[in-house]
Amino acid sequence: MKITVARQPSANGCTLGELFVNGRHECYTLEDEVRDEKIHGETAIPVGVYKISVTYSSHFKRDLPLLLGVPNFEGVRIHSGNTAADTEGCILVGQTRTDDSVGASRVAFNALYAKIKDAIDRHESVWMEVA
Repeated sequence: MKITVARQPSANGCTLGELFVNGRHECYTLEDEVRDEKIHGETAIPVGVYKISVTYSSHFKRDLPLLLGVPNFEGVRIHSGNTAADTEGCILVGQTRTDDSVGASRVAFNALYAKIKDAIDRHESVWMEVA
């Protein structure tokens, strides 16, 4: 499975984007601002291609998708949330968006998570390209 995040330029304290699964629109994304220099908890991950696994998050107390091999970042996950205040470098997903938020986040996350988990259960590799 190939997941693609097509980012817009950072504005209003966040970075919005559109997420595609195998080339089809799935939902919208919200991340921290893209910065030239990393600021802990306030910077979006670098552009790149990352393998995704599903592991237990002690912070969220549940299994969540984890991006592997993100340079200078640890614990980058895909999860629900609405604004940049809800992320510390992770990727938030939502069905709707405004200039600085995503909405219906749990609904979007649950649908995306089901697809990721199903692919992994079928022993299919899951990759995310952040562009």
